[in-house]
Amino acid sequence: MSSAVTRPDFIVGGKYRLVRKIGSGSFGDIYLGINITNGEEVAVKVESVKARHPQLLYESKVYKILQGGVGIPHIRWYGLEREYNILVMDLLGPSLEDLFNFCARRFTMKTVLMLADQMIGRIQYVHSKNFIHRDIKPDNYLMGIGRHCNKLFLIDFGLAKKFRESRTRCHIPYREDKNLTGTARYASINAHLGIEQSRRDDMESLGYVLMYFNRGTLPWQGLKAATKKQKYEKISEKKMSTPVEILCKGYPAEFAMYLNYTRGLRFDEAPDYMYLRQLFRILFRTLNHQYDYIFDWTMLKQKAAASAQAADTGRQVPTSLLRVFGPRHPEVQQAHAPRTDCRLVAATGAAPQAAHVPPPAHAPGTTPGYGTISYRVMAATGVHPQGKPQRQPAHAHGTTHGYGTTAQCRFGPSSSTHSPPKNQIMAKLKCRDLKQKKKEELQKQLEELKQELMTLRVAKVTGGAASKLTKIRKVRKDIARLYIVMNTVTKENLRKLYARKKLKPLDLRPKQTRAMRRRLTPFEQNIKGRKEQRRMRIYPSRKFALKA
Repeated sequence: MSSAVTRPDFIVGGKYRLVRKIGSGSFGDIYLGINITNGEEVAVKVESVKARHPQLLYESKVYKILQGGVGIPHIRWYGLEREYNILVMDLLGPSLEDLFNFCARRFTMKTVLMLADQMIGRIQYVHSKNFIHRDIKPDNYLMGIGRHCNKLFLIDFGLAKKFRESRTRCHIPYREDKNLTGTARYASINAHLGIEQSRRDDMESLGYVLMYFNRGTLPWQGLKAATKKQKYEKISEKKMSTPVEILCKGYPAEFAMYLNYTRGLRFDEAPDYMYLRQLFRILFRTLNHQYDYIFDWTMLKQKAAASAQAADTGRQVPTSLLRVFGPRHPEVQQAHAPRTDCRLVAATGAAPQAAHVPPPAHAPGTTPGYGTISYRVMAATGVHPQGKPQRQPAHAHGTTHGYGTTAQCRFGPSSSTHSPPKNQIMAKLKCRDLKQKKKEELQKQLEELKQELMTLRVAKVTGGAASKLTKIRKVRKDIARLYIVMNTVTKENLRKLYARKKLKPLDLRPKQTRAMRRRLTPFEQNIKGRKEQRRMRIYPSRKFALKA
């Protein structure tokens, strides 16, 4: 089948050409494909129409229901091409099983906890769409590539099943004598006993996956038997005879709490996903870890790239870009690895072959990957743009470099270097320029600022430059200014729209402020008393007239 589908004339969906085989499974094979219109790489699942148990059509339908969720691959095309069922989807990176082998079959506690949070979230989303996965294992969790390199994806929904109706929300009935579905190593005890699977079984399987990452192996691995049925029975006996406390011995109690909770769920009971996520989040904070998306394989790839670059150039490569942006950022690719094979290497899980590419030229006063140096911070730290220390002039007691004294600055008698009126004028000018832009431009600028803020925060956490804190403040001010301008423009447009209308939205109506209560003067009390007397003289006659 491989030679037939990789022929140059075999075009899938009118625009996808298959390049080479990158994986296989019980259903068929997975190929690397290329969009011939724009050169974009995709993953292509190929299944023969003569397969004994075809499942690609069903899987494509499940994917369509799950589309739009975080960590769910995007489906590009599904159809029949010659004698094959074809499913075209996003190209993803290596699986957690591949990365586990890459890291010498042991993850640190930080990596396990960061993965656990995302893994629970993916299962929760699938359950919210009324499906259970029924095959939770490390091979079905894949890391993304490119800008999604830190995002975990859940794949392979060929064994997924609907556990309740969308309209009636009615759960499937309890049944027994069911065959084992999924992978025996991570299957729940109820699945081994032949009980119909539900949400609790997905969560229990995830608990075994997490302990697999902690321990390196599970107690029921490597059991020998003559037939598959006998092997499943041995795995089931070993799994049921191993207490949770023994399985999780030597590891934080949260893992035992997780497994005991999932094993204690009823058949149709919904798991408390937030409670389970909080278990691991609190443990993560207790261990003083930083949620910086630096996994074990990230560190290994950084070291490999640094050593390869150092071997080529004869000097140590600064890993600041890798630490801030991750191994698949374009600037890191340009500085550390050939850009063409980056995603193919990610898909296969193989270590990249580093090639020396000269860093991009940058203007004086800038650094590669960071932009212009903050001269205000430079003045405070004494760092010159070319990396040389800048000599500071002698200053009197009670002064600071570059700012002068509080009473008299070394530049003159002015009280401060930056006067408030000038700052206010600049702020007004910026707001006026922003008001002239369209809403779409403002929204795009806001998203860019948020992305920059996130990058700067990661840089600060991972030991970035001292100027990061100043840049964060500046970006936050720009974001706040954008929000103010967008709200102002929206209100002005609403005022124009409702200018001659009687009924207006609540936020456009004049505010009714109540005056603060105060003691009345004797003169005011006298006037108030007279008004009350006059009202009491008139009111009874009106009341009597109404009753009559």
